[in-house]
Amino acid sequence: MIKHHPKFELLQSFVNGELAASLAAGIAIHSDMCTQCQQKIAQLTEQMAEASFEQAFLHNFIVDDDDDLSQVEALDFDQMIAGITESDEISEVKATVEKLVSFHGQHYALPRSLNNVELGKIAHMGKLSRARLQLDEGEIHSSLLHINPGGSVPEHTHKGFELTVLLAGSFSDEQGDYEAGDFIMLDGRHQHNPVSAQGCLCFTVANDALHFTKGINKLLNPIGGLIY
Repeated sequence: MIKHHPKFELLQSFVNGELAASLAAGIAIHSDMCTQCQQKIAQLTEQMAEASFEQAFLHNFIVDDDDDLSQVEALDFDQMIAGITESDEISEVKATVEKLVSFHGQHYALPRSLNNVELGKIAHMGKLSRARLQLDEGEIHSSLLHINPGGSVPEHTHKGFELTVLLAGSFSDEQGDYEAGDFIMLDGRHQHNPVSAQGCLCFTVANDALHFTKGINKLLNPIGGLIY
């Protein structure tokens, strides 16, 4: 059961088209797996459509005097509707081709939102594997992160934000347990050590390097930007 969802403000920004491509992809991936957020997005989209319609068209039908009223009465609404519906052509909807990605012999179907995104080469770091998504967003890096069974990301905090959408499998950290579909947004206020007993695949977005905070793992800080 999905327990972690985007905040309302993020959903609103998603519907308004205000998010970076990587963050929008994270919302889209989560909502494809979460009926609760699908409904919220549908409601927000309907509200935005109604507001846009009113702003763009309603003023055309506000009458201030007899001249304006005569113009409205002169409109041929039947002709307008006929013009909208005159074409019987039906656009052909192409079937979505499932795109697969493999990590250590395990095959995963990519979310629809990532089907047309180019993947970089897979880099292996112990029980972690990472493939960058080629979104060209400057300091924002998006990746597919795979953790082998029994693997973990060393305890760390974040210099910027870190978004994780769990695509398959499960992991846990100091805050609790996470399952497929969970949407986790963290920043410098959070410190955690994700561990996956059975293995998992995540979509991750970060705008700065991880900062490792414990023991010998601090030696990894110079390459903290290479993991996520």
